[in-house]
Amino acid sequence: MVAMPEWMICVQWPGSRPERAFLGTGTVTVAVGGKLEAGKAAPGAVVSSESFGGYEVLADLARSVGLEAACEVVSPPGHIHLNRPNLIVLAGPRLLPFINQVLEADRNLGFLNDQHGWYLVDKNTGTQYRSAIDRGDPGDYAYVGRLPRPDGKGTFLYLAGIHAPGNLGAAHYIADNLAELHRELKTRRFSMLISCQFDPADRKKILSTDRLTPLYRHHGP
Repeated sequence: MVAMPEWMICVQWPGSRPERAFLGTGTVTVAVGGKLEAGKAAPGAVVSSESFGGYEVLADLARSVGLEAACEVVSPPGHIHLNRPNLIVLAGPRLLPFINQVLEADRNLGFLNDQHGWYLVDKNTGTQYRSAIDRGDPGDYAYVGRLPRPDGKGTFLYLAGIHAPGNLGAAHYIADNLAELHRELKTRRFSMLISCQFDPADRKKILSTDRLTPLYRHHGP
């Protein structure tokens, strides 16, 4: 786990590229779900090294297209302010429970949980995606989409693995496919599921990412 301050800002000024619009129009805030640090009288919020690695991937991506990037750790119990521009949320509903209510706007994909843990589902086909990590294997699944803000005045990007390596895998998928995603979607709402494989000796090393489902386009802007 990585101990984090409440916020951290990374700034760089490279030339801009048109696909930056997929991420935002100003400073991109990456909100990462945190847990309370164990074994301390006054515990602070910490994030997994894989999730923080996901922030670093997204921050590097933002800087590469001419944007600034800021990291915000969302402390338990996971209350997050979604009604703001240029927001990327990087955490599953296990850490950010309110997100599951927003995910109900997605008629195609979503998170569910049962006695075996959290998993992702394609509502159109009924296909369930349960993480390979739960079987002891080096792979995970993640949700990637653009969801409506609760105030109805915009959207935010949402990246969430079933486990922390999925957060990192989702960030890598966006970084590796930004130009194509912008060309296909611009800033319209969408969702898809991706898979990722990581090095079993180093969970911060993503070996591959692949899209599993159709690129579902949602109604609305």
